[in-house]
Amino acid sequence: MSSEVKVPVLGESVSEATIGQWLKQPGEAVAADEPIASLETDKVAIDVLAPHAGVMGQHIVKEGDTVTVGALIATIEEGTATAAAAKPAAAPSATAAPSPAATPAAAASAPAEEAGSGAAALSPAVRRAVLEYGIDPSKVKGTGKDGRITKDDVLAAAQAKTAQAEPAATAPAAAPAPAGGERREERVRMTRLRQTVAKRLKSAQETAALLTTFNDVDMSAVIEARDKYKDVFQKKHGIKLGFMSFFSKASVLALKSIPAVNAQIQGDEIVYFDYVDISIAVSAPNGLVVPVVRDVDKLSFAGIEQAIADYGKRAKEGTLTMEDMKGGTFTISNGGVFGGLMSTPIINPPQSAVLGLHRIEDRPVVRNGEIVIRPMMYIALSYDHRLIDGREAVTALKTIKEAIEDPTRLLIDL
Repeated sequence: MSSEVKVPVLGESVSEATIGQWLKQPGEAVAADEPIASLETDKVAIDVLAPHAGVMGQHIVKEGDTVTVGALIATIEEGTATAAAAKPAAAPSATAAPSPAATPAAAASAPAEEAGSGAAALSPAVRRAVLEYGIDPSKVKGTGKDGRITKDDVLAAAQAKTAQAEPAATAPAAAPAPAGGERREERVRMTRLRQTVAKRLKSAQETAALLTTFNDVDMSAVIEARDKYKDVFQKKHGIKLGFMSFFSKASVLALKSIPAVNAQIQGDEIVYFDYVDISIAVSAPNGLVVPVVRDVDKLSFAGIEQAIADYGKRAKEGTLTMEDMKGGTFTISNGGVFGGLMSTPIINPPQSAVLGLHRIEDRPVVRNGEIVIRPMMYIALSYDHRLIDGREAVTALKTIKEAIEDPTRLLIDL
């Protein structure tokens, strides 16, 4: 007797997804509520859970296939996890060596059968890394919350594994370089997230009248304030004081002063918001994602930093949800963490503006008639010229600049 596994409800306005990876192969034991497949939607990865314990049956669809909500994708056969685990365990003894493709799967599934709920705690990104590098998660010490294994933990284990194997490697084995100047190509299917990002960014270019205005900011005052209070701040709030909270607060001042920058065009109407929900661009295993920090105008510095840190961690682990990505009235993208000096960020539709931050570097500037060295950052505001005039955009960016150069303005709402 078998039971059907169908695509679960994916979220508001999301009707289809792509099979990103089968986490369980036919014949493998599964526990109730254990992830058996990872679905890639337009925004995040979602696990498909086993409805009950048993043995993985047939895969109805392949990795890379597009499926809709409610579609049948697999079956779960009746059987005990112990019996199912015993059968594949005996198989390796009958063969000289397992196939390379089977080894990572065995390494990932063995701890799952032993720990059950422990394997279910692995995020999709971590599971993919475990399978890719052939790491046994039961032997990896987690550094995440409550001892949870992160992708960095798996990568560190993979590097350690490689380092141990290197002494045993011989010189001839380390020469698989293409012979005779051979050139190779590799074709990789675009993930659903990357396809969606590509469509949205191209749509933004074709629909909005994009324009970017630039300014530079003297970061001296913010750096001084951060250095002065960072230890006390972390001791009191349990979170580091970063620059993003300053720029978020400065953006609130600008958006409240220039409401059009926080507005959106919807059809033939302009929608103005009396709240500020800022989408913060963070890196995820499958690309850039923009979870939303809500009601930034009401949050404290600590509240903003905690929200950003939580999103960054969950993006890395691949555990962001649809609700985390929903909405947003303005976006901040920090290319400076990657060393970017200047850029023209693209708006995140249906938003009308995005603030781009860049790296801080010492540059000569003139202060009181003298040339001095200051830590400077270029900032950019890209905006939809259909809604936001140049004067408004420049004023908004200037407001952000003044608030960063004189953080007291953030306290007195000036």
